[in-house]
Formats: sequence, structure tokens, C-alpha cells
Amino acid sequence: MKKLHILLAEDNEGDIVLTTEALEEGGGIGAISVVKNGRDALDFVMQKNDYEQVLLPDLVLLDINLPLKSGFEVLGAIKTHEATKHIPVIMFSTSASQNDIKRAYQNHANCYITKPADVTQFLNIVKCLKHLWFDMISLSC
Repeated sequence: MKKLHILLAEDNEGDIVLTTEALEEGGGIGAISVVKNGRDALDFVMQKNDYEQVLLPDLVLLDINLPLKSGFEVLGAIKTHEATKHIPVIMFSTSASQNDIKRAYQNHANCYITKPADVTQFLNIVKCLKHLWFDMISLSC
């Protein structure tokens, strides 16, 4: 079974630590790449600038409120580019706004998850997300 590669686009250090910790628990992940702004997220997925040699991720965890380019801008670019539109993008945000959720799905997000404030719930959601997307759903790799 191929080890999968996740791109985490997140600017909050605490959320980066919690998310990577929960994803790494129990194995099954080949690599977790982290970028801290929308411009780098887009460059990573499009394999441009400093990211020309990276492998495409199998899945993107994308925060909405990123510096330089918003998660919505990144999502829109990923889902309209022929070479990347197949990559599942999970919006992972503190926002529970119906407008944000609607906008994410209108731009073809594969899933929208609101980050809970409680650390235990946060870790459980990431573990469930990992189980769903890597153990139950077949990804095109």
C-alpha cells in the first residue's frame, strides 16, 4: 500500500502541531508537507518557484484565513487547473459561517470541517478525517 502525502496549508503553529500529531499517530502517512501561507500552498500544488521538485499531494488540508492568498483563492485555483483538480481538498477552518461553507462547496471543496476549540475534539476530528480519507475512500494516487 502506498504511503500517502498530505499538504497542510495552515498558519497557526498550534494547529500545525495538533494536526500533524494526530495524522502521524498510527502510521499510514508517508509525508506531511506544511506551508504557512496561501501563495506557498498554491506554488506547492502547482509545482512552481521553490516547489518545482515536490511530489503532488494526495490530499490538501486547507485553512481559509491564510496570509498572502486566502484558502478560497487556493481552492479555486486547484479545482480549475486540469492537472490538480482531482486532488481532494478539505477546508479545515475555525469559521462556522454558512457563507464560508457555501462558498467552499461552490468552489468544489471535497469537504468542510470546522475546527473545534477543544483540543481533544480537535485531535479526534483529525483522526476521523484520516480514517475516512485514507482507510475508507479510494484516492487516485
